[in-house]
Amino acid sequence: MTAPANKLASFNLMGWIDDNRHLLKPPMLNRPIWRDRDFIVMILAGPIVRTDYHVDPFEEFFYQLEGDMTLKVIEDGRLREVPIAEGDVLLLPPKLPHSPQRPVPGSVGLVVERTRPDHMPDRFEWYCEGCVTRIHRCEVHVNDFATRRDKLFEDYYGTIADGNCPGCGAPNPKRLVA
Repeated sequence: MTAPANKLASFNLMGWIDDNRHLLKPPMLNRPIWRDRDFIVMILAGPIVRTDYHVDPFEEFFYQLEGDMTLKVIEDGRLREVPIAEGDVLLLPPKLPHSPQRPVPGSVGLVVERTRPDHMPDRFEWYCEGCVTRIHRCEVHVNDFATRRDKLFEDYYGTIADGNCPGCGAPNPKRLVA
């Protein structure tokens, strides 16, 4: 089952998820339903536990379809965990660093993002969990993420993760495995 392309028609989202569930496997636990529109509509699955924070220049809409998740955010200089239970929705403000945590295998969420202009990259950042100092930042356009993902994360985990926070001296966040 694929999403309708040319004619205006609804389709069964849960059927689409069931038909594509086998594709929701590491390392890319997301599958777009639509990408070439004004919105990027994608399904994301667990298990995923990450140490990076995504900074989208626009709002993001979260709808947790199966299982629960936690959205870690950096808000007002503090780390906060926002639970999103099955059936819950959340509209994330633009430019808020956030780190989706779906540690339970089989958890599934729908995320809607705006398409970004070519001149507007997303940011990926790592923060000290003790003092919330930003340790590393890199930028990539969302259209290039799939091809640049491995290098982006290797730049951090290959060298910077082995260091310590310049703010408090605590060890930098390491790669997590769910």
